[in-house]
Amino acid sequence: MSVNQQTHTGPPYGQPQPGYQGYQQPAYGGQPLPGVPHSQYGAYNGPMPGYQQPVPPQGSVRAPATSGTSLSSGHLGYSPFGQGDVQNGIPASTAPMQRPPASQPFLPGSAPVPVSQTSMFQQYGPPPASVQQLSNHMAGMTIGSTSTSAPPPAGLGYGPPTSVPPVSGSFSATGSGLYTPYTASQGPPPPSVSQGLPLAQPPFSGQPVSTQRLPTQVPGFAPPPSSTGIGPSSYPPTTGAPRPPTMPGPPLPVQTASGPPTSQPHHVSSPPPPPSTLSGPHPGPPMSGLRGPPPPTHPPQPGYQMQQNGSFEQVRGPQPNYGGAYPGTPNYGSQPGPPPPPKRLDPDSIPSPIQVIEDDRSNRGSEPFVTGVRGQVPPLVTTNFLVKDQGNASPRYIRCTSYNIPCTSDMAKQSQVPLAAVIKPLATLPPDETLPYLVDHGESGPVRCNRCKAYMCPFMQFIEGGRRFQCCFCSCVTEVPSHYFQHLDHTGKRVDFYDRPELSLGSYEFLATVDYCKNNKFPSPPAFIFMIDVSYNAVKSGLVRLICEELKSLLDYLPREGNVEESAIRVGFVTYNKVLHFYNVKSSLAQPQMMVVSDVADMFVPLLDGFLVNVNESRTVIISLLDQIPEMFADTRETETVFGPVIQAGLEALKAAECAGKLFIFHTSLPIAEAPGKLKNRDDKKLINTDKEKTLFQPQTSFYNNLAKDCVAQGCCVDLFLFPNQYLDVATLGIVTYQTGGSIYKYAYFQLETDQDRFLNDLRRDVQKEVGFDAVMRVRTSTGIRATDFFGAFYMSNTTDVEMAGLDCDKTITVEFKHDDKLSEDSGALLQCALLYTSCAGQRRLRIHNLSLNCCTQLADLYRNCETDTLINYLAKYAYRGVLNSPVKTVRDALINQCAQILACYRKNCASPSSAGQLILPECMKLLPVYLNCVLKSDVLQPGPEVTTDDRAYIRQLVTSMDVAETNIFFYPRLLPLTKADVDSDSLPAAIRNSEERLSKGDIYLLENGLNIFVWVGVNVQQGLIQNLFGVSSFSQISSALNTLPVLENPLSKKVRSIIDMLQVQRSRYMKLIIVKQEDKLEMLFKQFLVEDKSLTGGASYVDFLCHMHKEIRQLLS
Repeated sequence: MSVNQQTHTGPPYGQPQPGYQGYQQPAYGGQPLPGVPHSQYGAYNGPMPGYQQPVPPQGSVRAPATSGTSLSSGHLGYSPFGQGDVQNGIPASTAPMQRPPASQPFLPGSAPVPVSQTSMFQQYGPPPASVQQLSNHMAGMTIGSTSTSAPPPAGLGYGPPTSVPPVSGSFSATGSGLYTPYTASQGPPPPSVSQGLPLAQPPFSGQPVSTQRLPTQVPGFAPPPSSTGIGPSSYPPTTGAPRPPTMPGPPLPVQTASGPPTSQPHHVSSPPPPPSTLSGPHPGPPMSGLRGPPPPTHPPQPGYQMQQNGSFEQVRGPQPNYGGAYPGTPNYGSQPGPPPPPKRLDPDSIPSPIQVIEDDRSNRGSEPFVTGVRGQVPPLVTTNFLVKDQGNASPRYIRCTSYNIPCTSDMAKQSQVPLAAVIKPLATLPPDETLPYLVDHGESGPVRCNRCKAYMCPFMQFIEGGRRFQCCFCSCVTEVPSHYFQHLDHTGKRVDFYDRPELSLGSYEFLATVDYCKNNKFPSPPAFIFMIDVSYNAVKSGLVRLICEELKSLLDYLPREGNVEESAIRVGFVTYNKVLHFYNVKSSLAQPQMMVVSDVADMFVPLLDGFLVNVNESRTVIISLLDQIPEMFADTRETETVFGPVIQAGLEALKAAECAGKLFIFHTSLPIAEAPGKLKNRDDKKLINTDKEKTLFQPQTSFYNNLAKDCVAQGCCVDLFLFPNQYLDVATLGIVTYQTGGSIYKYAYFQLETDQDRFLNDLRRDVQKEVGFDAVMRVRTSTGIRATDFFGAFYMSNTTDVEMAGLDCDKTITVEFKHDDKLSEDSGALLQCALLYTSCAGQRRLRIHNLSLNCCTQLADLYRNCETDTLINYLAKYAYRGVLNSPVKTVRDALINQCAQILACYRKNCASPSSAGQLILPECMKLLPVYLNCVLKSDVLQPGPEVTTDDRAYIRQLVTSMDVAETNIFFYPRLLPLTKADVDSDSLPAAIRNSEERLSKGDIYLLENGLNIFVWVGVNVQQGLIQNLFGVSSFSQISSALNTLPVLENPLSKKVRSIIDMLQVQRSRYMKLIIVKQEDKLEMLFKQFLVEDKSLTGGASYVDFLCHMHKEIRQLLS
């Protein structure tokens, strides 16, 4: 559903899909081709619901579409043309096809497979009457929902062949295939080419027919219309190549891969060919097989080699051994020409994340998403859309892995689809959406269910004329308090329904009463304490001076409530190395006073009055202190630091002031000085890929876990800014930050000139962002499911309450649900997330988010309403927690196995029967393999040699509280061709897929993943572009040390800088800008983010991984 809206409301399997009126659904039945091996993978393609098909010309045959894509296997005959000619959309010279792994076994014993359906766009001879019943065996991989089958007709007659004009344009032929002899009633395909469009072979008697859908993006060719299945077809010839004639020969095993999603406008299938009665080959593209039946025993043709084990060679440029110009209609019956080289699985024909994102934007970006309907799947996170709250929480607050959940636990176990919600309770809304209303019920507080304590919400049912209400979560009936009573209208709704946010909206806030406060007294406003490491490294690098300068102005931007003049937050200052220095900045003092605590083993705060102050009252004393700190420690020789006592000091200060708050700690080195929480260097790269690797992610002492627990109890949140030049043990130092709901920022090898912008931007945003203090969150569910597991930056002292000293607007909590009873399709399932927190002004509030989901008894309904981006967010967090207790290999295998089970269950229970050579993916999960592969290749699960232990611990903690949009860009980065940007418009250039073969040496590209922005410059970029963007005259003069682009007065420079600024604003952290010159040493780092390619650490390419997933699914099904 996340791709095209038709899916969840679409017709049931086996009925014609919209947009294909008048055509019967293609069948999966049909006679197999005799003696032909079937294959496992083939090119990926599929129909496009939502794209109206062109009306077929008179006398044409067209097979109906399925919303799945099918790609047929290479048990078809030899194709006289290269498979890569036109139908892969990009000449092979610029986009070589991907290669599935070459070491898969070729297994005998599977049944032969027929091929998939045809479609057309050219005029053909008159079809036989029964042509609509052509059987469509889908022998390729299929994506999307699938259809039911019909028997094939017997011997059809065909009209005369048409001739083939030569194709203009240069293609490289990359197909290899084998001829299958025809019986007298079958004919070869004398195709006709127009403008370089694909050709296809004719239907032939009693056997299924297939066509290959092609991408239309071939330079210089008119796009063919969109259509359905994929399979072998005949292709336009390479320029100057005669068509090899036909002879019987041994068919090969083939891999088939299934097609681009049903909503991909970039792929079209070729037309059914003109009928003919000649006997001749049935052309088709083989791709080599991973597993399949044994090859038939026809004698091999001279000059053709058997293909081994699915090994494909990459082919660039025109084919060797072809003669002169293409003469026209082939002369069937003459000697065969030399074989085209073997075929690789085409990366263009497998599901493209870019295409899915673009389709969702065009289909769902223009209309507002209205939340009034239960179980609606929202647009993708990559789509810019407006939300109108009409009773369910906005997807900005809650996203689910599925919006239609199984009625029983057995069904949930069978599908293996995790039922989870990613909740971002304090999410920032765009300016054109309304913030949650604040409801004040006075001293009596919010109205709640007597039994389960759920808060009043739109799903509560008022009964007995409005005097009582029945809880939608536990069904208990509760009296309506007299002050809350209101009459019901003729539909049973209260007449004040639209006046009360809690009755008509999905998200709202209640003002909490004193009963919701600690020790039954209202909280004081929170405090911010800035704690600065003044050891030798911090002073020498210029960091201390930088922080002090920035704080002078930043203190005017502390968060404040609504339109209040000044912030209620009080501030305090501490510096430290081996000892701690506290500062009295009371407004009555002329100069700040420093107090030193050297007994770090028993930490206390030496002053109460004057430590936490109001910024405006004490401004002159604070400015004086910030001027003095860099001078006081300018000549320090102290290199050792403490860390535990620093947090203890902040905690004690907040306890003494009886308030919650946040510590901003700026720290540079491993705390090896004698003190509580002292650490040793335990970094050991030799542990990678051993059973002890998990210890690298675990804290080396329990000291910080206990400290974190105390911090949470006080509402003391810790934000950590790290500036390491060597191992720092992020896994241990980060524990307090992680469990208090804080944030970690890491600037390895910090240098003032290159890193100060990033650090200052992060610091400004961190100080200014909205935070709820002393927060507790509980998720209630309706009977039948319950919250069983939680992921994120928080602490839990019991099984239901998520406790956070601080929760900011960027943090998410991921909640997994399990069945504890049956659900019903009628009532659906409900979630209510209630967050109790203290605002930055010291007001105690409750924020409520409600969401209603559908329930289903059919697995097809579950698979039609899943959200892959959310699923990947959950799976990444699940895996990243798994590495704490299990070897990384075990975690990786479990991830692959779970996804294979999800897809195998769909294949077994929701797809029409079809050959094992197909990979069938649900429409809304067709990106699951590519995204899962990105998670498996990430630094946490598969580190490269240059990735440090600290990097891995840092990323692990970071991802655990990311929202869905952040994990989406983090695992599959955005790649933009800057040279294609329109300097006159505000829009971004269209993104391209993350693969090196998509990069051109003459262009400049930008890649962003939420932490870094890379600008990659090709070696052949025009001098004018280099001058306009970098202000230098040649490629060699571009400096890789640049961390910002120079400000130049020309349209390109302005455009690129505005794109970068736009991306920076969208992300929660300021991204580091890195200039990468092609063939430079930094290019290795850049290439790791081209996630569709094979990685240097041994991670599979997208194509290889797809083949691997197919193998796993087949093993599960057999």
